[in-house]
Amino acid sequence: MMQRRTLIRTALAATAAGFGVRLAWAQAWPSGKPIVYLVPFAAGGTTDVLGRLIGQKLGAVLSTTVIVDNKPGAGGSVGTEVGSRAAADGYTLVGGTVSSHAINVSLYPKIGYDPMKSFVPITLIGTNPLVLVVNQASPYKTLKDVLEASKGKTGGLSSASAGTGTSQHLSLELLAFRSGVKFTHVPYKGSGPAIQDVIGGQVDMMFDTTVVAGPHLQGGRLRAIAVTSAKRLASLPDVPTVAESGLPGLANFEVLSWQAIFAPAGTPTPVVSRLHDEIERILAEPEMQGKLKGFGMEPAKMTSAQITSFQQAEVAKWAQLIKAAGIKAD
Repeated sequence: MMQRRTLIRTALAATAAGFGVRLAWAQAWPSGKPIVYLVPFAAGGTTDVLGRLIGQKLGAVLSTTVIVDNKPGAGGSVGTEVGSRAAADGYTLVGGTVSSHAINVSLYPKIGYDPMKSFVPITLIGTNPLVLVVNQASPYKTLKDVLEASKGKTGGLSSASAGTGTSQHLSLELLAFRSGVKFTHVPYKGSGPAIQDVIGGQVDMMFDTTVVAGPHLQGGRLRAIAVTSAKRLASLPDVPTVAESGLPGLANFEVLSWQAIFAPAGTPTPVVSRLHDEIERILAEPEMQGKLKGFGMEPAKMTSAQITSFQQAEVAKWAQLIKAAGIKAD
């Protein structure tokens, strides 16, 4: 019995000592070393815009530099895989999205990471519906116009996206599946270059978030056709929802993109907790709340456990659609 008690005390002491070392290390973090914020899309997209806004403020709070590093490709899979292999030391963050952390695992035959197991969630920034846009000079003014024009064109109208597997792509695939109309998907390595080609008339249309499309709508370079939310957006009150079109198969049509921040699995819990708390405080600032709402985003406030449950549900939902619609990676 005495020997057992001694072993227990020794184990507890070792555990406490180990925790003490980790806590001391976490308290010393960050040591002035820059934090890399990986954005798995090209500059100019939603994830990039949010990463730069948050990164600037986070760097000031932590007395270090946050460097935004764009690594686009494969609907966010390329940069996300890089993030999954980074050291779990608190110096790498990954801008995660519905595509990189929910859709791609079912769409691509093989990706180099597990969206659930390879990362630990830090913050869910918010959710964002998409808006279907066309060039301002386009003849299409309603969703009915778009569908009828696509039916009459070989291969259908062309639609850009930030990459295969992104919410822009899946919104198009869902519209095609539900309406029975074909389109030609044109994937890019990010929203920035994709929407520029819609503005330039090289591509007929695009689903994108209001973060990216909003300034171009306000500037008169694009025209909004419909939004993918269940209700109209306060930022675009005159733009109908896809469901409001009343067209066959489109009742209850809804797609929400979302933005989150992750760290490589194994990142010390005290570091994750501090990052969560600091970023939540940044997101709660009136200025940031105003920006998010101006972008058409619905701010989200979740614990790490709640984010994990939310993400699991998203993975299952998109897996079901991809299988039912027979969606393949381009």
